[in-house]
Amino acid sequence: MPLSEWEQLFDLSDRHGFVIASDECYSEIYFGQQPPLGSLEAAQRLGRHDFRRLISFTSLSKRSNVPGLRSGFVAGDAQLIKPFLLYRTYHGSAMSPTVQRASVAAWSDEAHVQANRSLYKRKFEQVTPLLAQVLDVALPDAGFYLWAAVPGGDDIDFALQLLAQYNVTVLPGSLLARTAHGANPGAGRIRMALVAGVEECLEAAHRIHQFTKEYRSS
Repeated sequence: MPLSEWEQLFDLSDRHGFVIASDECYSEIYFGQQPPLGSLEAAQRLGRHDFRRLISFTSLSKRSNVPGLRSGFVAGDAQLIKPFLLYRTYHGSAMSPTVQRASVAAWSDEAHVQANRSLYKRKFEQVTPLLAQVLDVALPDAGFYLWAAVPGGDDIDFALQLLAQYNVTVLPGSLLARTAHGANPGAGRIRMALVAGVEECLEAAHRIHQFTKEYRSS
């Protein structure tokens, strides 16, 4: 989100009083020269130094590829952090010393994050042009997902047939959203996660490419 959109969101929060909970665990997987603008940075640029009604969440899971570690942090409005800490005290659990030490090592090192970002870039560079030959898909600004429009618009049928015939799993977009005002924003699209190795992602892309050509003609 550019600064102008953050400003619009903050204005809406001021007008209606809702809290902005910003999930930023993907913030370090990007493909341009500049990292995405985070919520706290945007607030500071706009003079909102108390971060009112704003709370940011992030974790090691994406930047370091360790989702099982369950290590992260939350920052933002002190008036929101206070009840969150109370909730966490009663409903959370402390990390083991081993996980804490691993977390310190991961948070303190940037070289593996840069290597991880470069690896994702390689995957996208090889997979995206191949899939773009048969699907409406383009390189995202950040994250490790490709979103593609499917022929005919039935994302669930497309995903089921792809799994049954080519043993490739993708996620129907309509299952990630709810219908509101007569429309489902994820309908007609599939989400592909490029989290496997380069060779495996490329093999999956070839299978999707072949399947899509057959699906169009069926």
